[in-house]
Amino acid sequence: MTYHHLSVLVHRQAEKYGDRIALKYRDYDKGQWLPITWNQFSESVHVAANAMVEMGVAEQENIGVFSQNKPECLYTDFAAFANRAVTIPLYATSSPAQVQYIVNDAGIRYLFVGEQFQYNAAVTVQFLCKSLEKLIIFDRSVVKDERDNTSIYFDEFLKLGETKQHSAIVEERSSKATEDDLANILYTSGTTGEPKGVMIHHSCYMEQFKNHDIRLTDMSDNDVSMNFLPMTHIFEKTWVYYCIHKGVQTCINLRPSDIQTTVKEIRPTLMCSVPRFWEKVYDGVQEKINETTGIKKALMLDAIKVGKIHNIDYLRVGKTPPLMNQLKYKFYEKTIFSVLKKTIGIENGNFFPTAGAAISDEINEFIHSVGINLIIGYGLTESTATVSCTISNDYTIGSVGKVLPGVEVRIGENNEIFLRGNTITKGYYMKAEATAAAFTKDGWFRTGDAGYMKDGELYLTERIKDLFKTSNGKYIAPQALETKLVVDRYIDQIAVVANQRKFVSALIVPVYEHVKEYAEQKNLEFGSMEELLQNPKIIALFKARIDTLQQQFAHYEQVKRFTLLPEPFSMEKGELTNTLKMKRNVIEANYKELIDKMYEA
Repeated sequence: MTYHHLSVLVHRQAEKYGDRIALKYRDYDKGQWLPITWNQFSESVHVAANAMVEMGVAEQENIGVFSQNKPECLYTDFAAFANRAVTIPLYATSSPAQVQYIVNDAGIRYLFVGEQFQYNAAVTVQFLCKSLEKLIIFDRSVVKDERDNTSIYFDEFLKLGETKQHSAIVEERSSKATEDDLANILYTSGTTGEPKGVMIHHSCYMEQFKNHDIRLTDMSDNDVSMNFLPMTHIFEKTWVYYCIHKGVQTCINLRPSDIQTTVKEIRPTLMCSVPRFWEKVYDGVQEKINETTGIKKALMLDAIKVGKIHNIDYLRVGKTPPLMNQLKYKFYEKTIFSVLKKTIGIENGNFFPTAGAAISDEINEFIHSVGINLIIGYGLTESTATVSCTISNDYTIGSVGKVLPGVEVRIGENNEIFLRGNTITKGYYMKAEATAAAFTKDGWFRTGDAGYMKDGELYLTERIKDLFKTSNGKYIAPQALETKLVVDRYIDQIAVVANQRKFVSALIVPVYEHVKEYAEQKNLEFGSMEELLQNPKIIALFKARIDTLQQQFAHYEQVKRFTLLPEPFSMEKGELTNTLKMKRNVIEANYKELIDKMYEA
């Protein structure tokens, strides 16, 4: 297969695919999905690349993109690559302080912003950023600050290059582009300390294209991918670039909260997601089973049982299921399983990669049992996403799959996973000390994750930095316990507390609707959610469910006390990162009084 540099990739694909659809996006005013052909995609990149030259963008200059997912993000990325410039994505939910830090750290002159929220955050700190000269606004409906006389809209930006008067300069720059050029700087979401800019070179993406071509042999240019996760995240960014490399049609979901609707409108064959998406699918099915009675309920339970035997006990290990099981599975596939997939919007599914957090074995097993081809993966920003992933019909529940070709894994001290290869970052932008600390003397990257290899597959055990040590000297891996407990239909979020404490406790955000339904069934009266969550019968309900789920853990690892919270953890309160990972230090500070109360004698 031919591998084109990102500076020319879109144009080479346009030469191949012409008027085939490359991208789609939802026009909310018209209420429909609008197509963008490969030729139109290429033309927009050409014009944007010329506009950048007109505006004064230099080779290897850092350009910021602060937006939710939009086609304009891709036009900007690939126009920058054509000019050998570097793009720096900022999460659409970033606060003004986060924007200020990244713009100053990377010396950004031009910042492309999406909608009103991003514009407002950027214009607030514009005068605190010495390097920042201009905002380019994607959304024409954004109302500019009356004091703002430098910002322009994206259509005005494109007019700067519509005559393509600088095509010779762009072509010359593209011809000089090499795999050693820096492509992106991705700032970590910062669960601890200040964000660090992870440098991703073109060589990292090129290597991932090659690795994934070897691993994902079932993917073709006939696939349709739903772009759901933010393109600021390395998982989705690498995936979208890879889809462009493969000629896959990419449908861009603008608003994350709309995914349950948009996925049914597109009915994709591919979609990257995080485990939370599948947890909600699992919860929905369990809820349906609980509401159903009689023969219908028996059929649903039997379908899952038959699916497990068919897909996990047999096909997963390369065996042929018994004839009776095959017949029953075909029946359930055409009835119960097809209805489930159609309800979600994934009945055309090829496979669905998931990563970013641990997924419980129960949910993993369930999703495969009902015939959804879930690909479990592991990776980091510093590894340009995928380190390992499962293979269809050749995986072990509980593993994160086989390591990709071209990536080396070594298990070091404290079982830490070390990485080496062409997909691994060369370091952190302008942070020599942090870069040196991240690598061993012989060049292996320290992931901070602990794990082990078995039968060619990688297993994760805990995040080393997250390990708690109780006051009794026992080590606790909070993520393992949280992953187990969050499966419960009544638990939405959970933060385990144990560091330097006598025992393990937890802060729990319930699924409020389920708690209300339970209260109504039991005729429990309450004036507010806070009052209801303090009801002894509700507390007893959670205790019974937690005790059942944590039986496999050692006694000292089990949650002894917990507090039910009337409000969820949020990014606004600083408790979650932009990728929805918990900031444990912030949570423990915000809920210090409640935590201390759990440890009172």
